[in-house]
Amino acid sequence: FLGDQAIKYDWKVAVGQPTGKRVLVVGAGPGGLAAAYHLRRFGHEVTVLEAASKAGGMLRWGIPKYRLPREKLNSEINRIEEMGVEIRLNSPVDDLKATMEEGGYDAAFIAVGAHTPKTLEIPISGNIPVIEGIKLLRDVELEQTRYMKGRVVVYGGGNTAMDVARSAKRLTGFTPRVIVRRARERMAAHEFEVHEALDEVVDILNLRTIKEIRGNTFVLEKMVADDAGRPFPTGQTEEIEGDLLVMALGQDSELAMLRNLPDIEINWGVVGVDKGMMTGHPGIFAGGDMVPSERTVTTAIGHGKKAARNIDAWLRGETYRVAEKHQLVTFEMLNSWYYSDAPRTIRPTLEVIRRQSGFAEVIGDLNEANALFEARRCMSCGNCFECDNCYGICPDNAITKLGQGKRFKFKYDYCKGCGMCATECPCGAIDIVPEEI
Repeated sequence: FLGDQAIKYDWKVAVGQPTGKRVLVVGAGPGGLAAAYHLRRFGHEVTVLEAASKAGGMLRWGIPKYRLPREKLNSEINRIEEMGVEIRLNSPVDDLKATMEEGGYDAAFIAVGAHTPKTLEIPISGNIPVIEGIKLLRDVELEQTRYMKGRVVVYGGGNTAMDVARSAKRLTGFTPRVIVRRARERMAAHEFEVHEALDEVVDILNLRTIKEIRGNTFVLEKMVADDAGRPFPTGQTEEIEGDLLVMALGQDSELAMLRNLPDIEINWGVVGVDKGMMTGHPGIFAGGDMVPSERTVTTAIGHGKKAARNIDAWLRGETYRVAEKHQLVTFEMLNSWYYSDAPRTIRPTLEVIRRQSGFAEVIGDLNEANALFEARRCMSCGNCFECDNCYGICPDNAITKLGQGKRFKFKYDYCKGCGMCATECPCGAIDIVPEEI
């Protein structure tokens, strides 16, 4: 809701005083864009080099329009550019070391994502077409999907496989079938992604693997999972029919640009970084899918923000120190009886029959009334909202109101430490701490 408001009313983001430092960001995906945004806020000059014809990375090429409308994505990218970030499209980086030297950059953040599909050899006799899942989603974005006809079989159990299957349903009208080696509860895809795919009549065949393909006949071998969830073949087979095979077994990062930087450690296709996201080469940082982590948009954006803070500190000759976190207030520390029940707002959702015929957004936006209602449902865990409980219950008048928005002052000369204020605080904002004498 706030993001939509920012776009609607053209909210501006303050940019820091120029530092005279130049930072290169490789990749205009979620991680790279997040890093560029925060680096610009710190006052650094930022240039983003993107190999594709449009910015967005997996936000554009891997997440279909029905989940992320392109007008919103484009608006967010435009806001970053309006801050003074330069995004150069169709600009692949072949040699990072040479690019940094030629451009005179003081630091770099690499966030190239994972766009190289993993492969698996399957015995095929006949002319069944085979395409990679990430390429299919790219073709959907470019509206180049004339080959998408008939019965689609998807091999894989991750989020890409779910998006491919749901896109195939929209483009062909046939029920796609997803072949997954693992059990339903151990699929790599997010649970909500699986449920939405099932809602849209996607057929998911768990504990199956493709043994061979003869013409349009897919021979599937049934699997069985052990106590640890690992699948093992049973020797039992079954057959299904299909007209197109989509391989969605995951992706790797393309790291050839790092070949002239031997001090950057690469193991199993990912780049080693320290706790500040810096690689083994001083001044070169990395994040997102190309480092050891969960491969999600949320993680990539977090890496971009974290790297930006550490890059800013490194450019100033300092070490970024994470602020000390407050004590976590758990649900058990709340006095929930002070709160009334307030059921969650149900966001508008497109009917299943309408989803299957186009790429309109499935889950709609919150309007102002719903957004405010949701905000009021917040229990304000650990944060005083000035309910006056402590002020009214203190038997020693040891608490003084400081006025609206200023909370309270505790007069310790009057307080005898009975703890009634902490006991009756609805949100756990007050804690009794032993004092050394």
